[in-house]
Amino acid sequence: MDRIRDIINYFRPRGGWKIPAIIIVASFLGLFIYTFYTSRAYSYLSDDPATCVNCHIMAPYYATWLHSSHGRNTTCNDCHVPQDNIINSYYFKAKDGLRHSAVFTMRSEPQAMMAIEASSQVIMNNCVRCHEQLNTEFVKTGRMTFKEMKAENGMACWDCHREVTHTRSRSISSTPNALVPLPEINVPEWLSKITKSKK
Repeated sequence: MDRIRDIINYFRPRGGWKIPAIIIVASFLGLFIYTFYTSRAYSYLSDDPATCVNCHIMAPYYATWLHSSHGRNTTCNDCHVPQDNIINSYYFKAKDGLRHSAVFTMRSEPQAMMAIEASSQVIMNNCVRCHEQLNTEFVKTGRMTFKEMKAENGMACWDCHREVTHTRSRSISSTPNALVPLPEINVPEWLSKITKSKK
């Protein structure tokens, strides 16, 4: 107990720093809570595909998934997140989500988005996992991992199966009139008024 008290006392602001330290910590905490709420970060804990269109740029990918053969019985996470254990699933989801949020916030996404190598490996592993009987008993394609396929200049599942989900619709503007469940804006009314008045 004394050890914990010593640690707290070590980090406790002294002298005239107490009030500014409280204000700074409260500001960062408030900013974190506001960002968590506006970005709908809590929704990413679910498997709901509509979560993906929290970022409007994902609308074409949601639309093409919804109208594909996979739209009836799979979610985005079934293909795009590792399924070997829950810890790895959430770790990959968090890591990939942070990368997406950085790219989308900085508006540095390409017009034709493609999965990075780590995501491609997960996607191919999930193709093989879901279609295991077909891939191992009938055509024997599931015996090669994504890394082995890349090393031998082989082909990934989607190189032949181009009609699967959003393989062909890699362009952001590929489905301009798609009806997708875009979320309502979470910006408070008082903040909207401030930003509109500055324009």
